[in-house]
Amino acid sequence: MGWEVSKVSTPADLTRFLRVPHQIYRNDPYYIYPLEFERRKFLDPARNPFFDHAEVDHFILTDAHGQTAGRISAVLDHTSNNFHDERVGCFGLFECINDYDAASSLLNTVQNWCQVRKLKVMRGPMNLSSNHECGLLVEGFDSPPVLGITYNPAYYVSLLEQWGLAKAKDLLNLGLLPICTPDYMVRAEEKLLKRGRFTIRSLRADQFDKELEIIWDVYNDAWSKNWGFVPMTREEFWFSASEMKAILIPELCFIAEVNGEPAGFSLSLPDFNQTLKKIKGRLLPFGFRHLLFGRKKADAIRTLTLGVKNKFRRLGIDVVLYRRTYQWGVDNKINLCDQSWLLEDNLAIVEPIKRLGGQQYKLHRIYERRILES
Repeated sequence: MGWEVSKVSTPADLTRFLRVPHQIYRNDPYYIYPLEFERRKFLDPARNPFFDHAEVDHFILTDAHGQTAGRISAVLDHTSNNFHDERVGCFGLFECINDYDAASSLLNTVQNWCQVRKLKVMRGPMNLSSNHECGLLVEGFDSPPVLGITYNPAYYVSLLEQWGLAKAKDLLNLGLLPICTPDYMVRAEEKLLKRGRFTIRSLRADQFDKELEIIWDVYNDAWSKNWGFVPMTREEFWFSASEMKAILIPELCFIAEVNGEPAGFSLSLPDFNQTLKKIKGRLLPFGFRHLLFGRKKADAIRTLTLGVKNKFRRLGIDVVLYRRTYQWGVDNKINLCDQSWLLEDNLAIVEPIKRLGGQQYKLHRIYERRILES
C-alpha cells in the first residue's frame, strides 16, 4: 500500500492531526482522550512559549484511499541542545496503525527533517520535550495512565525497535497505597525539624504568582544534573502552571526554605484523568459538570516533582516532603499515590519509595538512533 506523509499547514490539518487518536484507540478501554481545546492551545506557537526556542513541524500519514493512518511531530529544541551541547532532534505525538511500513514512513520523515538541520541523533517520543509528556509505554498496559503520563498500544514497541530505535533511558512509574505512615518516617520528620535547619509549609494559594517564583527558582536548580533535563524559561513555567492551577490542591504542594531561601518543593496533583475518561475529551453536553467536580472525586494522586536544591541536599528535606505527601494520602483515603516519572538510575529517589512499599507498575522508554555521523 502506498503511504503519503503531508505537513500540517492549515487549521483543518491540525484538527485532523488532533483527532488521529480517535481512530487508533476507539476500542481501547484504557486510553484517556485529552481535551481538544487544551491540545490546540499547547500546540499554538502564539500561546505556548516553548515555541520561542524550538522548531516544530507536524505530519499526517494517509493511505492510498486518503484515510488517516497516523501522525508524528518533529522537534528541534535549541535550549536543550545548547544546555547539553548536542545535536539532537526529537519525534513526538506519534500515533500509527499496526503496520511497519506506515510507521517507517512517519519515522523516515522525521529523520529526513533532522538530517536537513544537520542533527546527529533522533530521540523520542517527546511530546514535545522532557518538560512535557514523554516516553513510550513498554510495560503496564493493563491499566489507564494517571495525569500527564503517556499511553500507547503495545505494538508501538516493535514498530519503533524494528525501525532501529534503541533504548536511551527508562522511566519508572512506582505506585504506593497509603495505608498507614510508617513510624520511622514520623520519627525522622520530628528529628529533622527539631534541628531547625529548614522549614516546610504548604503553598499559599492567595499568593500564587509569588509562590511560582519560588518554585521556578528551585526547579531549574534541583533537576539541573538529571539526565534529559531542560531548563524552563519563566514564560514556559507560568504557562505550565496555568494549566495545572484549576486542579491544584494547595495542601499537596510543599515548599521548603532554609533561612528564608527557597530550598526544595514537591507537587502532587489529583488524577484528573479519572474525569477525562468519563467525558472522552468532549465538554458537551455534560463534560463541564464532570470537570467542575473531578478534582474532589479523584481517589488517586500523582507526585509530579519532588526536588531539593543541590546545595541543600543531605539536610533531610526530601524525607519530610515524602512524609507530608504520604500522610495526605493516608488522611484522604487515596487508593494510589503514583510517583512518576522517575529515572531508572536515580536510586536516591527510587530506593526510598520502594522502602515505603512502592511497586513498579508501568515502564516508559525514551528511544534514540544515530542518524548523522559527522
